[in-house]
Amino acid sequence: MHNHPVFTDNDPQSELSTLNLGPTHPATHGVFQNVLQLDGERIVSGVSTIGYIHRAFEKIAEHRPFYQITPLTDRLNYCSSPINNMGWHMTVEKLLNIQLPKRVDYMRIIVMELARIADHIVCNGVLGVDTGAFTGFLYMMEFREAIYEIYEEICGSRLTTNVGRIGGFERNFNEIFFRKTRKFLVDFPPALAEFESLFNRNRIFIDRTKGVAEVTAETALSYSWTGPLLRAAGVDYDVRAMNPYSSYQDLDFEVPVGTTGDVYDRFLVRNEEMKQSMRMIEQCLKLVEKEDPTIFHADVPAYYLPPKEEVYNNMEALIYHFKIVMGEVETPVGEVYHSVEGANGELGFYLVNDGGRSPYRLHFRRPSFINYQMYAPMSRGMLLSDAIINMSSLNIIAGELDA
Repeated sequence: MHNHPVFTDNDPQSELSTLNLGPTHPATHGVFQNVLQLDGERIVSGVSTIGYIHRAFEKIAEHRPFYQITPLTDRLNYCSSPINNMGWHMTVEKLLNIQLPKRVDYMRIIVMELARIADHIVCNGVLGVDTGAFTGFLYMMEFREAIYEIYEEICGSRLTTNVGRIGGFERNFNEIFFRKTRKFLVDFPPALAEFESLFNRNRIFIDRTKGVAEVTAETALSYSWTGPLLRAAGVDYDVRAMNPYSSYQDLDFEVPVGTTGDVYDRFLVRNEEMKQSMRMIEQCLKLVEKEDPTIFHADVPAYYLPPKEEVYNNMEALIYHFKIVMGEVETPVGEVYHSVEGANGELGFYLVNDGGRSPYRLHFRRPSFINYQMYAPMSRGMLLSDAIINMSSLNIIAGELDA
């Protein structure tokens, strides 16, 4: 209860001011807005506003064949598109009851973990920039570029990858892919160690991040947080460990967990996750070598587009191609939910199918959308400068807000 009268900012005697943080402010890192009430530089209250992108992916998906929905998933969290692609493919494979060869599982893990590293590079690098340190960001961007070059060897794309297919990959990984991936595993760890040496014990960085936006495990769970934010608050929930998919159960890895849930812990958790991702990629490279090198997709001709040379020279392949493209392949009626560990948390796909060529209903569980709902309540009582740092550490990707 206040001991003094509270004025609105319309009152000439009010000491409060209104600030529009976004939708085009560079510190918001995306197209979304927070209308903040400020008492000096301290935030009294705030209202978060989204909906500036208006893309309606879920509704568009209801009018597209299953295999044409992959490019829509690219544009959710575009900092780690391959994870979105794989998550969607696995959802459809669950509906169709397709069992993938182990080699395809391991190939997918390599690509997904590279995507996770790329995403965390952006998040932690930009967090450094927002605290006034630009050097670390430059160090890390070199290696995000290296990951993009690896993507190019698989699919020719960099940011919105559209990689893979329902049932596996559209082509086998070439030797250049494996060579560049192994080189990355050698070159990146020293750079990451150097990056950590610039920040982990830096007095200015610690003062700006430690104790800022602390979140308890109970609060994080009540807001349905997942991913690095939840783990930083002390909850060791990771979809890869709790509900393994794509043969993650075959790998040996740890789930980094923080204690206070503050900005500093989120930074440390993401750094540790990059190390665990490299550990997983290294294991998968060895496991891939033990499998048949010619296998890169499941044997499901009714759902997997055949190679073009076969379409031109083989009647059966031509028929399959025609039926898949025209949506004449029957799909089972049912509903499935499948989730993967996205870079920002649990990325889920809830699919209701009526047997048609397109989903009857499709809903994306976007981790950024779930995580962002807590931003305004968290900001109450914070200084504006701390609210900026908090937003940076949440790693909200605007593409995941408006689906």
